[in-house]
Amino acid sequence: MSDQPPKGKFLFICTGNSARSQMAEGLMRHHAGDYFQVHSAGVTPKGVNPYAIEAMNERGISIEGHSSDSVRDYLGHAHFGYVVTVCDHAEQSCPRVWLQAQNHMHWAFEDPAEFVGSHEEKLAKFGEIRDQIEARILAWLAEQEIVTTAV
Repeated sequence: MSDQPPKGKFLFICTGNSARSQMAEGLMRHHAGDYFQVHSAGVTPKGVNPYAIEAMNERGISIEGHSSDSVRDYLGHAHFGYVVTVCDHAEQSCPRVWLQAQNHMHWAFEDPAEFVGSHEEKLAKFGEIRDQIEARILAWLAEQEIVTTAV
């Protein structure tokens, strides 16, 4: 018999499952993968944004192998104890079943994919949003008194 408690299941949802939810998934796995099975999905998946991959690589966290999944792929197939919408559009258009999860949270972040600028400026914007997401995740983990597995 294992001494490990069963992992809770976490789902991050945004519109395209291309940037914010992908970075949130990678960050939560990095900081609390011992506590949670972490997934992400989109209302209308678009593929993982290369800038999100690059911004996460700056932190030594790879999301290169992530897929851009639809929330519909999980309907009826998985129960999530924690569901976090990371944009207002997902909060408004997500199937109600996810928003009725036992622990539903709404953490709205600006969409870095909408930013217009040079490669360096876009990457900086993605890094800014990544850092905001990470700060929110770390604050939530501290509120839950969960010791993170990474620094």
